[in-house]
Amino acid sequence: MKVKKSLFWLGMLFILVLAACGGNDSSTEPANNEAQAVEAVESSGDVKTLRLSIGVNEGHPQEIAAQKFKELVEERSEDFKVEVYHSGQIADDRTATEMLQLGSLEITIPSTSPVVNFVPEYGVFDLPFTIPNAEVADKVLDGPFGDKMLGLLESQNIVGLAWWENGFRQLTNNERPVATLEDVKGLSVRTMENEIHIDAWAALGANPTPIAFTELFAALQQGTIDGQENPYPNIEMSRFYEVQNYMSNTNHVYTPFVFLMSKPVWEEMTEEQQTLIREAAVEAGQYNREVNRQGDQESLDKLKEELEFTEISPEEIQRFRDAVAPVIEKHADAIGREIVEEYLAEIENQS
Repeated sequence: MKVKKSLFWLGMLFILVLAACGGNDSSTEPANNEAQAVEAVESSGDVKTLRLSIGVNEGHPQEIAAQKFKELVEERSEDFKVEVYHSGQIADDRTATEMLQLGSLEITIPSTSPVVNFVPEYGVFDLPFTIPNAEVADKVLDGPFGDKMLGLLESQNIVGLAWWENGFRQLTNNERPVATLEDVKGLSVRTMENEIHIDAWAALGANPTPIAFTELFAALQQGTIDGQENPYPNIEMSRFYEVQNYMSNTNHVYTPFVFLMSKPVWEEMTEEQQTLIREAAVEAGQYNREVNRQGDQESLDKLKEELEFTEISPEEIQRFRDAVAPVIEKHADAIGREIVEEYLAEIENQS
């Protein structure tokens, strides 16, 4: 009996030892899974989300090019995810630029006019009747002068990476066709809250009226103002033809879009990542110009079906240019006379 009991306890002990060994083996499984998870995270790296804020509507040439930028970046690197926010969903251009300075937004692509609040020299792009055509604009912006202007942004905690196209601004109104300088006299024209634009329209004989873009359609509809000025795609996509009768090709201002990135965000990137983002911004900018120029013509063709279109002669455009010459002189010191002279000389050289 004692022998049987001894054998029984030996058997139980053997079973317990086997169970203990099995327990040790199973306990290593979670540790292996955890190690594999850590390894997977390390191999994939941290994906950085780049939020890109723009003020134009979905389908606008700039928004289409912003989607192209997203595509280029995400195709070429697993380090970034790009989110495009159109129609001012995050903020207006000026506020978005301020957010870049704080590092609370990664990218915005405003027109140069709001940038004047941060870099006064950007007022050169608001000077009226200076850039004669898109070809000259490309040469000026893609050359040394354009590079110099991008470089001025770094002092404001912003990195300028590329020039995109907004296009030439054109005039529409409800009162009469505009073919001559005299036809502008007395028209109340909505402008941006920009002193150069206001002074330029006053010099042409109009009554400039700053109104927020979001309130512009209602102001035209109610007859608060006679007209407005914007590039053709903006006029078409905002359906201003529903509340306007006449349109003229004034081509009075070419204000480009400028691709801006937060300097704090930029400095967190590796050199390789910076190169990738810069190249994608430039490439998408070239695409933007192509889409914008095609869209510009398509919008013009559609607008001609809705509005009475007047072609202003080159001789008459020269009269407009002569009328606003004092405006350029007035603002030269505030912008920086040296920059203004360099800008005008560069246009002359490239024309």
